[in-house]
Amino acid sequence: MSPELQLAQRLAQAGHFQEMQGVCAQFLQARAQDVSALLDVGGLLQGYGFLLMAQQAFEQACRHAPQDLRAAINLANVLRDLGEHGEARRLYDGLASKLPDHPMLRRNLLTGMEYDPDASDEHRVKQARAWGQWAIERAGGERPRPAAVPLNGRPLRVGYVSADFCQHTVGLFVKDVIKAHAPQAVAPFAYSAGPVQDWVTKELRQCCEFRDVRALDDPALAQLIQDDAIDVLVDLSGHTAGSRLSAFAYRPAAVMVSWLGYFATTGLRYMDAVVLDEWHAPPGMASQFVEPIVSLPGGRFCYQPVPWAPTDPALPPFERKGHISFGCFNNTAKLNAQVLDTWAGVLKAVPDARLVLKWRTFNDDTYRRKLTAEFASRGVVPDRLELRGPSFHADLLKEYADIDIALDPFPFTGGLTSCEALWMGVPVVTWPQSRVVSRQTFAFLSAIGLAELAAESADDYVGIASALAQDPARLHTLRSGMRARMQGSPLMDVEGFARRLEGAFVELFVEMNQPA
Repeated sequence: MSPELQLAQRLAQAGHFQEMQGVCAQFLQARAQDVSALLDVGGLLQGYGFLLMAQQAFEQACRHAPQDLRAAINLANVLRDLGEHGEARRLYDGLASKLPDHPMLRRNLLTGMEYDPDASDEHRVKQARAWGQWAIERAGGERPRPAAVPLNGRPLRVGYVSADFCQHTVGLFVKDVIKAHAPQAVAPFAYSAGPVQDWVTKELRQCCEFRDVRALDDPALAQLIQDDAIDVLVDLSGHTAGSRLSAFAYRPAAVMVSWLGYFATTGLRYMDAVVLDEWHAPPGMASQFVEPIVSLPGGRFCYQPVPWAPTDPALPPFERKGHISFGCFNNTAKLNAQVLDTWAGVLKAVPDARLVLKWRTFNDDTYRRKLTAEFASRGVVPDRLELRGPSFHADLLKEYADIDIALDPFPFTGGLTSCEALWMGVPVVTWPQSRVVSRQTFAFLSAIGLAELAAESADDYVGIASALAQDPARLHTLRSGMRARMQGSPLMDVEGFARRLEGAFVELFVEMNQPA
């Protein structure tokens, strides 16, 4: 990294974002035809949420070196982050025809469609199936199921594969489940493909056989899994960043499962199951999956709060502010025209309410102006919006003291974000639709007995949110009783969840390895 970009990074780390942007702007002008430099500065800007300036850098690189497709790939990624999903998908599709064997591009195309409200269920499945066939051919062609070793009273050897065994949504959801495995039932292994190692990683190292596999290519990773004699291999990444799903195309274990970290079909027909639940997989969902669906009683997620979560939820903020505060702390890539239309409808139905949004993109004044203009075009004046930048996780959780009601985006709904809002006593209004990723918050609400907060249409969403805003007694009751409600539900029953998951894995292993 050049000295100028090192300076920009130091400024960003210190929170001096205006100065950081100034350094980057000078760099863009001085190195206007240096494609590698433009990619570097664009990546730095994107990482800190300055998406429009990053877009400028990548577009500049595309103009000066149209044959260098790295710039176009990065541009597609930043368009996705900006919520320009149609443009991103068109760019991904064009690039895929030019770079059919580019693993990251294929992965980004699939994940990007989950954000895109206009990507049909049929197209999403078709693209995933194409990836699965590509992965099998890339791994050398068809492979038989490996022979299984009968259990005969021994523990099932379960291998979890992820790039996110750290303070990440996946790491936080899976950590306590792996810790809770009964040693007589399961011998857990963790294959860690990610660069970040922190307190979550440390806890996992202490409760399972932990393998750092960052340096291994797919054949070497598959061989290690075979050498470890894994019975059930569980992918926790799908097509998200750092995924090692392509190693599953080598079929290194007798049974292979998709769970937790992905929200659609992997497309790989070697996978023996995807773990869902009754709320994520209503009748008709099977058509969206290559994998057979295993429905886990009580839900496919198990939540435990981080150690630094506030001891108790704050009192409802409408008491001190005199108005209702709606809020959303989700990734702004999940915002789209229908989300903005619906949220504007909520604000019109509750005329004195405010909307608080929080994400790293709100570091960027240009993006703030862009989103403010989007709401203004829908009749929402700027004074009714509060746009907050990122903060440390402990501070973010405290900021729920400023939120009365959380508004869930769609079709890509909240995961950990929704659980944290609920833990802080904040009810979440959601709209489950046809795809799994749209049903995450609905599943949490159903597990804790609040399915009535799930809408069936945009108008219903506005009605639920506005009715809740006009019922201060109910907001009090929900806020004060939410933690007890969660703690008494399957959503936070770690031991019970671990037993149910173990049972599902054992049943699947036995079923898949019956004599022909």
